[in-house]
Amino acid sequence: MTRHIALLAYPNCQLLDVSGPWQVFASANALSPEPLYQLTLIADAPGPLMTNGGLAVCANHAYADMPQLLPLDTLLIAGGSGVMDKRHDQHVLTHLREIAPQVRRLGSICSGAFLLAAAGLLDGQRVTTHWRHADQLAEEYPALSVEPDALYIQSGDRYTSAGVTAGIDLALSLVEADHGAALAGRVARELVMFLHRPGGQSQFSEILRCQQDAGPLRRLLDHLHADPGGAHSLESMAALMAVSPRHLTRLFKRHLTTTPGTYLTQLRLEQARLALLDERQAVSLERLAERWRLGGAEQLRRQFQRYYGVSPSVYRQRFGAAATSTLMPTLLEPSSCP
Repeated sequence: MTRHIALLAYPNCQLLDVSGPWQVFASANALSPEPLYQLTLIADAPGPLMTNGGLAVCANHAYADMPQLLPLDTLLIAGGSGVMDKRHDQHVLTHLREIAPQVRRLGSICSGAFLLAAAGLLDGQRVTTHWRHADQLAEEYPALSVEPDALYIQSGDRYTSAGVTAGIDLALSLVEADHGAALAGRVARELVMFLHRPGGQSQFSEILRCQQDAGPLRRLLDHLHADPGGAHSLESMAALMAVSPRHLTRLFKRHLTTTPGTYLTQLRLEQARLALLDERQAVSLERLAERWRLGGAEQLRRQFQRYYGVSPSVYRQRFGAAATSTLMPTLLEPSSCP
């Protein structure tokens, strides 16, 4: 059965939110003897549509044409800066509300969740979006349960993903649900990416945040990243910066919205997480906790669960080298920030 997949775009949408998932489904078609997916791009009107990167895409249909596209298996809403204006477009909101009960899967990529939320189509659902917009989504739409660290979430027949490339992760999961892990794995290898990317988006948001906002702390952060397992106390970190411990804490809160101790713990947890992915190490939690100064095994277990939302043993089983050996394990490189 050929499944009809439609992506909804608008002026100043994110190009990769459209092209990324589209390519996943197109690659599934290319790897199959028969077409598995019919792909349609919907916008205000058929024809060229300018994305926020300055590259135009060409829409097949207008929003008003959606009833003519039925049966529609899946409708995905692209994200991008233009969504903040589009969510006030009553014309498109009305069409979304009318079509939603007739679509098997309704979802969004990145900030596209704002459009579905504005239409009332995510009320009561667990959702995610780009880490930068998660707090705003939760504040403006309190009927949603926003999970800011997830790469993508299925909640009933609603699907939401984190920012940009996470739309590709979501699309791969849909291919896997439709046609099995074997085909989805072939698509992932074709696109040179993981079928199931390890970790959540916190690892990316923290990296970006520390790179952008470190300010006067950059020298200290470089020192900590070079030796996360070192004997770093608040006093020694303050001495390196030639400030008092109290002032160092103020600097961390001002530039990174955290404390020196919390930042260092997250950095060490990231090193423990990477060690869990390396089958060659096969170290115990006790050894990991000792190596990265994270207390004992139980303390490491609790902190890992709190920060990554999963226990170390489940994480290793799900994402370790043995589980991902066919899916480009060399892409697992240590990050420079917790």
